[in-house]
Amino acid sequence: MKTTIDFPDKLLHRAKVVAAQRRTTLRELVVRGLESVTDGMSTESAENARQENLKRLLNAMRASNTQPMTPLSREEIYDR
Repeated sequence: MKTTIDFPDKLLHRAKVVAAQRRTTLRELVVRGLESVTDGMSTESAENARQENLKRLLNAMRASNTQPMTPLSREEIYDR
């Protein structure tokens, strides 16, 4: 699909220089840049979802009895 984008002159000049140094086209440089930004967004949202799931799992695994254990005497062990 074709589109028109208005770049600042200095940025466009720098992008053309980088494209020439990499022996690629300006179009390919822009496509790669947009892909890296949009892929990063989906990766970030996936990472955030993973973090939330991990928090829920850890909360579910937390013991309801949070009092420290006390050693049992011999009689208490055998009474149980």
